[in-house]
Amino acid sequence: FTVARGEVFGFLGPNGAGKTTTMRAVMGLIGVDHGAVRWDERPVDDAARRRFGYMPAERGMYPKMRVGDQISYFARLAGLDAGSARRATDSWMERLGIAERATDEVQTLSSGNQQRVQLAISLVHDPDLLVLDEPFSGLDPVAVETMKEVLVERVRAGTAVLFSSHQLDLVSDLTDEVVIIDRGRVVLDGDVRDLRGRSPLRAASVGFAGRVAWPPGVEGWTVVDADERTVRLRVPADTSPADVLAFAGQVGTVVAFEFVPPDLSVVFVETVRGRS
Repeated sequence: FTVARGEVFGFLGPNGAGKTTTMRAVMGLIGVDHGAVRWDERPVDDAARRRFGYMPAERGMYPKMRVGDQISYFARLAGLDAGSARRATDSWMERLGIAERATDEVQTLSSGNQQRVQLAISLVHDPDLLVLDEPFSGLDPVAVETMKEVLVERVRAGTAVLFSSHQLDLVSDLTDEVVIIDRGRVVLDGDVRDLRGRSPLRAASVGFAGRVAWPPGVEGWTVVDADERTVRLRVPADTSPADVLAFAGQVGTVVAFEFVPPDLSVVFVETVRGRS
């Protein structure tokens, strides 16, 4: 698969599919038996990797090192001089809301703040490519929004972003393209909207004015979730929305109705489950 500059690319798959292994191969931490990793159509070498930013799922920081010193240290490893490293460090600590923790040891930080430090390390040298393995893990909603904003900013500046996540709602919000792998093989890839649209399923949601009891439905319709006033269904893609609405109208007074392609999470589950 190919990740373009100025693009957020979602890298998805079940546990053990090979996502982390692939990312380690991109970063040169492991070798590959077959195939190749290329950047700008050339094999990736050490000089190219200095222009990559990496955020591993298992944090790769020195726990007793102070936050500011740690970020600056990794900036120097990426080729920045001392002054540039310090300025970039200060800027990213401020941007990510950890400036007040600059003199704290990493091991004293919460899981979420450690994740922010790891993100700062991946960004501090203004990389051309960001490789992020589960970057939203452990973050509170405010930190998630900050990270999303940062990724959008980097993409607008021309950075390529490859990231994996099991939080598929975030993937849908952020990505242009996704690839789903299973057992080391690509099983589905493309534009998120196209993949959802090509699904053999549709998601229907019906809201009622009052309490209702949804009766046994039409064959092939599955009730995903229901309470006294709302029913969510999964139906075949060739189902007419008018048929669903007409059936619901016999149950009660309809005040809200939605008929859309399924979420990316449904596409993911159906794709992987179909191979098991």
